[in-house]
Amino acid sequence: MRVAILGCGYVGLELGRQLTDAGHEAIGVRRSEDGLAAIEDAGFTAVQADLLDADSLSAVPDVDALVYAASTGGRGADAARRIYVAGMRTALSHFSSREDPPDRLVYTSSTGVHGDHDGDWVTEETPLSPTTPKTEVLVAAEELALSAGEAFDIDGTVARFSGLYGPDRYRLERYLEGPVTEGYLNMVHGEDAAGAVAYLLAEDLAPGAVVQVTDDEPVSKWTFADWLAEQCGVDEPPKQTIEERLAGGDLSDAAERRLRTSKRVSNEKLRGLGYEFRYPTFREGYRQAVDLYRERHS
Repeated sequence: MRVAILGCGYVGLELGRQLTDAGHEAIGVRRSEDGLAAIEDAGFTAVQADLLDADSLSAVPDVDALVYAASTGGRGADAARRIYVAGMRTALSHFSSREDPPDRLVYTSSTGVHGDHDGDWVTEETPLSPTTPKTEVLVAAEELALSAGEAFDIDGTVARFSGLYGPDRYRLERYLEGPVTEGYLNMVHGEDAAGAVAYLLAEDLAPGAVVQVTDDEPVSKWTFADWLAEQCGVDEPPKQTIEERLAGGDLSDAAERRLRTSKRVSNEKLRGLGYEFRYPTFREGYRQAVDLYRERHS
């Protein structure tokens, strides 16, 4: 299987490594020189192209599958619409017009499209209720990916990630120092985010469907912070309610909406498809970070 990873960043680099290790051919596509160097350092082929420029995509060879994993780098809704919607449409139009087009697309979305559910469980069938302009764009991108079979003859799958963590993204100090605001954490280790995408492609699963990629155990932020403190051998951090955090008055409208968003994301569908997690919960996933912390502070 030959796979082009369009927007080959944090998850894309790990996906390329896993595909290569499994005997597939991965091609990472980035616009910047630094991005290309990171792909080469990860051990697979790098191609320079701009996802908004169909002509530049001609540099990417024919592939069996596309993974659209582009990022806006934290920018707002306008940038998101250009990257996630216009960019994906450009890529689908370009690759579908080739003599040997790909069969599959996986678009990496976010469980942020669910909005607030007051701590209740959400599944792939839960109606979406995005709470920010950016998550509204993500919903539009999901719709484009899911319609790719009909519009471009490329079967689209949405892999909807919860909060990514792993090397370079552990953020221990945030929870060890506090104050920690109440709410739920839905997480997935970067290796499992990539592993789930590789699995869906290799097994040809979930065409035209959404699959939520999250670990087995959504956890209260307070519970997680206390567990982390115990494991690291430090005092439990200070905590605050949502109302106490809001009373600070220093939050943007978007940040306030995110703070009011609470849900628990189910991975029952992904589990039912047969995927086995490397890090089923935060306990396994944070072990490396805890060990490094204790080593540094011993």
